Amino acid sequence: MDEREYPMSYIFNSIAKKFGENFREWYAFVGGKENIFVPYAERILRDNKSASDSLYVGNSNGVLDEYMMFGNSITAKVNLLERSYYCRKFDLVKMSCEHAMAALRAKYDDGEYYGNSIYDYSLPIYKAESYLLAYSEEINVVPPEAE
Repeated sequence: MDEREYPMSYIFNSIAKKFGENFREWYAFVGGKENIFVPYAERILRDNKSASDSLYVGNSNGVLDEYMMFGNSITAKVNLLERSYYCRKFDLVKMSCEHAMAALRAKYDDGEYYGNSIYDYSLPIYKAESYLLAYSEEINVVPPEAE
């Protein structure tokens, strides 16, 4: 409440300082992890991966990148080549959904490339290095009124 009486430049500088503190905390937090993606995205991928374990995957037409998912009273079609998934989660979040992960598991047989492909089918904006690069710049504060 006290800041209301201060000049506007002081208020903007206070806001910029608080954002800078938050960014430094998150930068240190994300930089200290060994994950490929930021922790929140890793959690989503982990949840989607466990949800994909309950899906049955079929490839009736023999096309390598087209799969049908059956399970949880839902039938879903996945085209890995076009990145079109029945649930449309990728369109919204740009991250591999449980249907895409089940299709990737069917394609790569739980091998090493399956684990890497999960990240390949998600946008790189969720990578820890992208996050650290985005928040590495300083926030410019408002110059004094005289300037």
